Amino acid sequence: QVQLVESGGGLVQAGDSLRVSCAASGGTFSSYGMGWFRQAPGKEREFVAAIKWTSRTRYADSVKGRFTISRDNAKNTVYLQMNSLKPEDTAVYYCAAGYSDYVDWTRYLYWGQGTQVTVSS
Repeated sequence: QVQLVESGGGLVQAGDSLRVSCAASGGTFSSYGMGWFRQAPGKEREFVAAIKWTSRTRYADSVKGRFTISRDNAKNTVYLQMNSLKPEDTAVYYCAAGYSDYVDWTRYLYWGQGTQVTVSS
């Protein structure tokens, strides 16, 4: 069983940067694919970024060039660096662990509780 705990969310202004983190425990972190998803009120959960154990990365078109996913296997932590934030990036951000870097959220096995990111205009 893997436990995931997100941190680093907050309230920022449009154009600002923010880094959210996800600390994992209880499993072999380096063998998992890790994903970041987000869900805004009244909307479905959507893919943001994912990173495989090989460090291959995948991004949603809406964040490509602005967000960067990375992992530190020594710290069992995955990060999402978010630059040039927009009001439409406002959502609860969740990290997830699975067997690969899936885009489909239903394929992930473990989830964190989420961290709120709010971008004001």
